[in-house]
Amino acid sequence: MKTDRIGLIGLTIFLIGTVYMVVMGWGASWWTSPVFRNLTSMDQLNETIWTTDGSLFWMWAFSVPLGSIVAGIGMLLYVQSKGSRIALFGIGVFLILLIIAFLPINEHYPPAYGVLGGVILAFFIVILWLWAKKRTTLEGPAKTAAEFQLVGYVFFIIAAWYLCQVIGALYMPAVTPGPSEHLSIPIFLVFGWLFLFLSHYWEFSPFATRS
Repeated sequence: MKTDRIGLIGLTIFLIGTVYMVVMGWGASWWTSPVFRNLTSMDQLNETIWTTDGSLFWMWAFSVPLGSIVAGIGMLLYVQSKGSRIALFGIGVFLILLIIAFLPINEHYPPAYGVLGGVILAFFIVILWLWAKKRTTLEGPAKTAAEFQLVGYVFFIIAAWYLCQVIGALYMPAVTPGPSEHLSIPIFLVFGWLFLFLSHYWEFSPFATRS
């Protein structure tokens, strides 16, 4: 009975986080984007309901980061993860979010992009190596699921590459990317998430080949 109650609490928390992300993160962005696009100064923004001094703005700005943490905590409760791990996940990710959000960075620092980009690339290469070692131990649908996962990783590194170009171009007018480069980033991200979804779905799909 206690296990069922914890699972129900976890599912409820997951739904709260999900609704928060969908309503304030995705839904409200359809409202905020035209507002931000048509304003030319911070003073004009602060005359609207989306003033940066108001709670509504911050509820929107942190909707997906906080909502994802809440949803993750809910899923950890749902699968009966240890309390220490749930606390480590929630507190740890939240602290990292706060630290990054309020870093005292007041100027453009090009070497940081090179260093962080190198770290991302190193993680990607090591992940591929570890993926290959794990793939040799899998059987049945798990093999196909792992291959879907690999495709997702590749799309994510491609998106990261073009995202770095777009951000860097903010400080290099001579190489400013066009609309197609900007739109390609969310497209690559969608494919990355699609193949990660397929990798999780395929392991338990009734359509998966079990041989």
